[in-house]
Amino acid sequence: MASNRPAPEGPSAYEFDDRGVFPGPGDPDGNGDGPWEEWNPTEESVRSVRGKHRVAKQRSGGLARGGTVLGVGVIAAVGASGMASAEDRPPVPISMPDVGGMADDLSDALPDAASLPVVGGLISDADPSAAPASGSTVAAASGSLTQATRTGAEDGSAGPGEALRSRILQQADAQQGAAEEEARDTAEHSAVQQAAKDATAHQASAEKAAAAKKAAEMEAKRQAEEAARRKAEAERLAKLAQSYIAPVASFTLTAGFGESGDRWAADHTGQDFAAPTGTPVKAIHSGTITQAGWAGSYGYRIVLTLDDGTELWFCHLSSMVKTSGKVSTGDVIARVGATGNVTGPHLHLEVRPGAGDPIDPMPWLRDHGIKV
Repeated sequence: MASNRPAPEGPSAYEFDDRGVFPGPGDPDGNGDGPWEEWNPTEESVRSVRGKHRVAKQRSGGLARGGTVLGVGVIAAVGASGMASAEDRPPVPISMPDVGGMADDLSDALPDAASLPVVGGLISDADPSAAPASGSTVAAASGSLTQATRTGAEDGSAGPGEALRSRILQQADAQQGAAEEEARDTAEHSAVQQAAKDATAHQASAEKAAAAKKAAEMEAKRQAEEAARRKAEAERLAKLAQSYIAPVASFTLTAGFGESGDRWAADHTGQDFAAPTGTPVKAIHSGTITQAGWAGSYGYRIVLTLDDGTELWFCHLSSMVKTSGKVSTGDVIARVGATGNVTGPHLHLEVRPGAGDPIDPMPWLRDHGIKV
């Protein structure tokens, strides 16, 4: 490939006129109609751009200027498109717009960042060149964020983060309320169970006390009834003592009921009261004399029938005073003797309830208040 001529030095950004057009040779008016030579830039022919370079002044909140980068991109594009005809064409000067100026014009046309809502609160009005005090930057940022959050919450323009935070707080409140409600329900349930247990224990204690009281009352009643029974029995015996008397006033008990002996055909059927011959024999109780006379081995015998049908046999009498009719308690009806099958004077007494078989006279006499 044939080498090309060195490319002419590019114009400085400060040499453009007010229209952004560089007045080149042959075109003093800068209208771009002058004669141009064909220029085919290559790696060997392009010289480094020397001269003055315009450094765009950085403004707070403005756009960064990239004129140099854009220029290099345009040069590369033009070079790539003109490689084929670079040998036959003269070098062509490139007219580049003032990107920095356009950025300045655009920055002047935009509103001030401090006047924007929410964003203005984030920008400090202090001089950026002034050194902040210790901790003032963090405090200012915190104050700006707090102010922005408050502003967003007040005007209803809270972002998704604030809405999520609100939902989380609502869920936390709901969960806390549910936990407190569950705790209250558990406490109430425990209180109800404890009250039921206390009531059951109190009821059991009351029932036990009532049972003990009832048992005590029943025991007291039993004791009272027993005392009343004993008293009634004593009164009955006292009354019977007045209506029942011993058959003889002075006596000695000899042969008893059920004893056996060679003088009796069977066991002894009565109780013997030994006394001297002629001792008065009295009626034990009021009744009627139903029999009186000789009775064989019994000797002289009197049968006194009581009102309840019990027969009293008085035997071995020496004499009989009354042989029939009614008699009263204590009436003398006969006298002690030794008639019949005897070995000595005595009264043989038999007791036959309902005119039947004889029974032991001693318990019957005691039951009727007679001390024998």
